[in-house]
Amino acid sequence: MQNQAFFRREGELYAPNPVSRGPWSPTSLHGRVVAGLLAAEIERRHGGAEFTPARFTVDLYRLPDFTAAEVAVRPVRESHRLRVIDAEYSCGGVSFARATCQLLRRSQNPPGNVWRPPDWDAPPPSQIEPPTEPRAAMGGMWATRPISGGFGTVGSKQLWMSEVRDLVQGEPLTPFARAALAADFASPFANSGDAGLGWINSDISLYLHRLPATEWIGFEVVNHQASDGVAIGECWLHDEAGPIGSASVAALAQRREMRG
Repeated sequence: MQNQAFFRREGELYAPNPVSRGPWSPTSLHGRVVAGLLAAEIERRHGGAEFTPARFTVDLYRLPDFTAAEVAVRPVRESHRLRVIDAEYSCGGVSFARATCQLLRRSQNPPGNVWRPPDWDAPPPSQIEPPTEPRAAMGGMWATRPISGGFGTVGSKQLWMSEVRDLVQGEPLTPFARAALAADFASPFANSGDAGLGWINSDISLYLHRLPATEWIGFEVVNHQASDGVAIGECWLHDEAGPIGSASVAALAQRREMRG
């Protein structure tokens, strides 16, 4: 990854770079970079090779600006089989987002057969041409390989996505941080339609039964429902080896600020 990272370290703080800008205001960050940073700090301080981050939930209750941020991490429960860790993203003493991660110890599956949905039969990203339409290319924030449907369409949607930037300058992007950075994409992918995207997500819930083994993460929209200006959206997640979990969001009706 040769492009500018989303954050750089300044002592104990994380300073956002301009590429962290989100779609709703020219002065605010993208929610996904906040989620990615919270996940990375939880993993750095309390992760382990023997644990899977099975659930990662982020509450996004303020749009942060480009002020350098502090990430506070607090263990809630640490046992032989389970860890529950909280993290908070703050700027100047003001809290903007918080996360909870549940990490479960790896073992062996019990015997027996349990129903599960079939794996998707999408072609691998190497067999799909890069998009030429600007919205599908996400303005260079991600690399994408559309499979079916897309922004501005109503119907089934499938897409491969890969990060083109590191999260923190000079630090490798781990599989968990990659998944956490990507999970926010469930909102625009599941909640956009023929009038574009009119929803801003207020949370992200990422469920993983295993970490992604490849750089590409596949999104498959499986649900969108909305009433009275409140929506939910859900995507199943895949890597090139098979399913890895799901990402869900809650969202509020929202209009973009006009850019100058």
